[in-house]
Amino acid sequence: MLLHPRRKLFCIGFNKTGTTSLAAVFSSFGLRVGDQVQAELLVDDWARRDFRRIIAYCRIADAFQDVPFSLNHTYGVLDHAYPGAKFILTVRNSADEWFDSLLRFHTKLIGKRRVPTADDLCEFGYHGTGWIWHAHQLLFNVDESNLYDRDHYTAQYELHNRQVLDYFRHRSNDLLVLNIGKPNAMQSLCEFLGVE
Repeated sequence: MLLHPRRKLFCIGFNKTGTTSLAAVFSSFGLRVGDQVQAELLVDDWARRDFRRIIAYCRIADAFQDVPFSLNHTYGVLDHAYPGAKFILTVRNSADEWFDSLLRFHTKLIGKRRVPTADDLCEFGYHGTGWIWHAHQLLFNVDESNLYDRDHYTAQYELHNRQVLDYFRHRSNDLLVLNIGKPNAMQSLCEFLGVE
């Protein structure tokens, strides 16, 4: 058995660090993966630091990734709520590489063939009109003045990674830092999870 039935697996790296690919790997291992679209709707709970519904949501599956699991404070709460849980911090080669990927993704998603504006995000219909702009403000602490400012975003990415590493600094068995672009990524993941 891959995980004890009461243990959970959380990918806590920012989106655009391979989280979707990792979810596919989790599924191939036979794990039940939480529905990302449904979990994203808990972002306001995270913003209020009310984790009750997030903790309850985690009862439905074995493995989870992306928002709200990739947001600061969530991993600490889930660590206490689900003793024995395993955590994976997915990373890119650099903060700039991560930002470039995020910017490409949002540009393609919004479909304007340019960097999206706040108005573009407000008008986009994902989870209802205005949701993606609201969530983006919460996740990256931005407004119209610093939307897609490289220095601001890369600082957010680096801060998150530092905070995760600091939280787990004496618990190497509970955290795996994983760059899925590296040739040994799958081997590292399997060793961490104890699978062939």
